[in-house]
Amino acid sequence: MPRKSSRNIARAKRHLRLRRHISGTATRPRLNVYRSLSNIYAQVIDDVAGNTLVAASSLDKELKLTYGGNVAAAKVVGKAIAEKAMAKGIDSVVFDRGGYIYHGRVAALAEGAREAGLKF
Repeated sequence: MPRKSSRNIARAKRHLRLRRHISGTATRPRLNVYRSLSNIYAQVIDDVAGNTLVAASSLDKELKLTYGGNVAAAKVVGKAIAEKAMAKGIDSVVFDRGGYIYHGRVAALAEGAREAGLKF
């Protein structure tokens, strides 16, 4: 009988498939999303140079979130990542949903980033 594959392994495979087509450059970096059960993380990455330009998460003290695993927290993190990116002169990114479906917390993070002025 075949073994049941882990959901996170399946997500990682989807993310690798997605990454064949998406890459961040210095002019248009990649906005990556990672979603755990109780928190959400976002990074703006330049894949050519191989470094993270900006990062934000629901664990950041300046956001003052009590719980980071809901849609409201994801929207706040999206606004925070957009504000940090705009401060560094980044106004346009490529969105990398990280193998997750574009729904719920991932969509809320993207919506919050768009509302704060980030284009993708």
